[in-house]
Amino acid sequence: MKRIIIDGAYVESMTRLHDMLKFSLDLPTWYGRNLDALYDCLTGELSEKTVIVVRNEKRLAALDGGRGEALLSVLRDADEECRRLTVIFE
Repeated sequence: MKRIIIDGAYVESMTRLHDMLKFSLDLPTWYGRNLDALYDCLTGELSEKTVIVVRNEKRLAALDGGRGEALLSVLRDADEECRRLTVIFE
């Protein structure tokens, strides 16, 4: 099982977050570092059970002028869609 932590207190930008997710989740080369591609990868490309823990949700939501809120929505939607994915909000 793979487990990663996204802590809004330490995320500087959506670009850096996408880079971290690509590396941590071993996303495919076609991953376009955008929310549509992230959803597609989370719901169709995970090779093993994956847990994503989200901390400091409010700071993450405010990222890049509020674009982080869309990221949180993608994580929630992917969690509902994919049995291999569990997203925990702490």
